[in-house]
Amino acid sequence: MRNSQSDMADTMAAAPAEAIKVRLFAQLREQAGWDQRWLPINAIAPLPLSPATIWNHLALPAELSQVRIAINQQFAHPDSPLLPGDELAFLPPISGG
Repeated sequence: MRNSQSDMADTMAAAPAEAIKVRLFAQLREQAGWDQRWLPINAIAPLPLSPATIWNHLALPAELSQVRIAINQQFAHPDSPLLPGDELAFLPPISGG
């Protein structure tokens, strides 16, 4: 499984038809050091693709159960199916008062 910084940098050249656009927000963005990337479908296993599969591939230090997921700007579940060209966003919990 590939998930080093140099491997992630290579994903920027992927064509949308062959990739999932992954967006990170707030502290997830800060932890990863990037805010959006095209992740080639062939770089991810196992298939079929879901937010949970991509989350595991990214190996971020947060728990997926604490993160909101959106596919094409609609909230979704971790096991929702993804298609090439989809935009997947991970949003950390928002605190406030």
